[in-house]
Amino acid sequence: MRVSIGSDHAGFEQKQALVDYLLGKGIEVVDRGPDSDDRVDYPDYAAPVARDVAEGATDYGVLVCGTGIGMAMAADKVPGVRAANIITSEFAALCREHNDANVITLSGRFVPLEENERILDTFLATDFGGGRHAGRVEKIMALD
Repeated sequence: MRVSIGSDHAGFEQKQALVDYLLGKGIEVVDRGPDSDDRVDYPDYAAPVARDVAEGATDYGVLVCGTGIGMAMAADKVPGVRAANIITSEFAALCREHNDANVITLSGRFVPLEENERILDTFLATDFGGGRHAGRVEKIMALD
């Protein structure tokens, strides 16, 4: 599995920890930055991660900002991306099962690292359910 990851300054600390966490699980990681916690604009990091996923260079994307909301909004602008801002493991499972989400956005300020690790584990381990959900995902993708 190959995962692209990025953050803004508010998510930098958790992004760094999540890179190590994923590498420790044997997952290949493409780190799109930033390289420090200096102030940056989240769309500048959401875009390359989203493009990695949309172009098939990586299987999934992970984005971390203060809330995860801005990252989700930016990533969803890239055709082919289905980004979901997730704050619980249950929602992580559902966004994969029902929506075939391929980018997860996380809160670096309001969700502790340990919870984000659990959320990420669930996201990466859950398969798309297909069936009745497939037609709905097709309709979402037609909006691109």
